[in-house]
Amino acid sequence: GLVAASIVDIPGASAVFHEGYITYSDEAKQKMLGVPAETLERYTAVSRETAAEMAAGAASRAGAQVGLSVTGVAGPDMEAGKPVGLVYIGCFCCGRVRVEERHFNGTRREIREQAAEAVLQLALECLRNEKENDKTEY
Repeated sequence: GLVAASIVDIPGASAVFHEGYITYSDEAKQKMLGVPAETLERYTAVSRETAAEMAAGAASRAGAQVGLSVTGVAGPDMEAGKPVGLVYIGCFCCGRVRVEERHFNGTRREIREQAAEAVLQLALECLRNEKENDKTEY
C-alpha cells in the first residue's frame, strides 16, 4: 500500500500506474498474484522465492512490463522465527526478476517507509539496466 501511495502521490502517475495489490495473507498472495501454495509452504511468505513470485504475478495479472513486491517483517514482533526488519523486495521488469534481501531498523512505520523507498529504487535500477541493454535503434 505504501509503495502504491508513493507512486500515486506524483501528479500524472495514472499514465504509468494502473493497479496494485495488497496481499497480507498467504491466501491473498495465492488468489491475487498466483503465488503457488507450495512456495509459501516451503519457503514462507517472507522469502526470496515468494518475493519473486509476487513481482512476476503482479506484472502478469496487470498485463504490465513491471511488477514490484515487498514482503517482510515490520514488527513489532518476530514472525515465524524471522527477525523484525527482514524484508525481501522484488522487481519483475521486461521478463526478468530481481530480488534483494534487506535488513532495516526502526519502528514499524520506519521499516515500511524504508522498504517502500528501497523497492522503488530497485525498480529504477531495473528500468535503467533494461534501457542500457536495449540496443534497438529507432
